[in-house]
Amino acid sequence: MNDWPLTLMAVHAHPDDEATSTGGVLARYASEGIRTVLVTCTDGSCGDGPGGVKPGDAGHDPAAVAVMRRQELEASCELLKISHLETLDYTDSGMMGWPTNDTPGSFWQTPVDEGAARLAELMRRYQPDVVVTYDENGFYGHPDHIQANRITMAALTMIELTPKVYWTTAPRGMMQRFGEALREFDADWQEPDPAEVAAMAEIGLPDEEITTWVDTTAFGGQKFDALAAHASQGENIFFLKMGQKRFTDLMGLETFVRVRDTTGAAVPENDLFAGLR
Repeated sequence: MNDWPLTLMAVHAHPDDEATSTGGVLARYASEGIRTVLVTCTDGSCGDGPGGVKPGDAGHDPAAVAVMRRQELEASCELLKISHLETLDYTDSGMMGWPTNDTPGSFWQTPVDEGAARLAELMRRYQPDVVVTYDENGFYGHPDHIQANRITMAALTMIELTPKVYWTTAPRGMMQRFGEALREFDADWQEPDPAEVAAMAEIGLPDEEITTWVDTTAFGGQKFDALAAHASQGENIFFLKMGQKRFTDLMGLETFVRVRDTTGAAVPENDLFAGLR
């Protein structure tokens, strides 16, 4: 028998990512007595500043934004009852193609082996039974999400542990519902051009390719409040406009692809810890 508790480790790129795609499972498993560890890889300094000022605009202070987002992250962790927060504090790389991709010290510029070694040390410390991060495209092509996948998968080769490993995803049917909600709640919504529509259609996976469906509707309030803790970020306002009930209806099911398993648990499954308890 191991002398440590069952542990979930989620590896995310920025402050607020923990709430969007895994807020439900983090809250659910914490309520079940499972130790939850969040690793946030960047400082979020390419996020919006106070008043919604955008990176590169006059008045945007990356250092001040990083401080603000750290405070928001800590508030989110408290709401989700996350046991341990670890921050790697790499500089936020911004969206793909931004000049900040090339900033020395940015996460995107960090050698994978360097980031992986730091993450591997955290894995040795916390001994996770389940590890969650993004897929190889970072779900939607964000460089820091892609890098989080790379260092996570590399770190797993550096340790003796054999946790179950999952990548976050979304069923394409849900992505369609998400688009409908955008039209309903975003007064500034403009129909994307055909190329963007085609790109959006490739996000997520067909339902039959998703291995793991976790019902987190009972924790929709915590997830909503955790996202609200990051209200400085303009992209979150859309979710908050929905109100808690509609948000939970849309976001209360969290879905994953299982990419590594030694338990032999059958799929599809409804529990990240299937085969472990």
